Amino acid sequence: MPYVTSVLELMELLHGSPDERRLRTAALLRRSHPFDKELQLAGLLHDIGRLLRLSDGTVTVGVAAEAVRPLLGERVARLVRLSAAPFDTGAGGVAGAEAEAVATLRHARDSAGAADLDAGVLEDWRPLLELVAAGACRVGPARNALDPLGSPRGSRRPVMGLP
Repeated sequence: MPYVTSVLELMELLHGSPDERRLRTAALLRRSHPFDKELQLAGLLHDIGRLLRLSDGTVTVGVAAEAVRPLLGERVARLVRLSAAPFDTGAGGVAGAEAEAVATLRHARDSAGAADLDAGVLEDWRPLLELVAAGACRVGPARNALDPLGSPRGSRRPVMGLP
């Protein structure tokens, strides 16, 4: 299974297949959900499966999600996987805030095709990729998805998953 092991490797992969729609999707999510960095990155990476090919030439959404999990964490991988999967709520499906995030991601993806929006360039996303990657490496899956690096130094608020 292919893994993306660094932000540099991910940027090279994305540069290999420039896609204005992925930039517009992420930009729409940045505007509508400015504090949800992981949702924005899922919008940027929602179609990364097209860029990853297994030895037999096939790509699955699960493989694409697993490829970014070590670098960007559980939530980004889950959102990438769920953005392409059939939407199911209830037992065994997606519910609550996660269902809302997936619906928001899908809406932004669908709207990006028609959006006349200056989405910037791919390099604009490097700092956010580095920030979320640093948070995914520093703190395990119990971290706060909206604050990937945890509490500011000197804060009395505990960081989940750290002693």
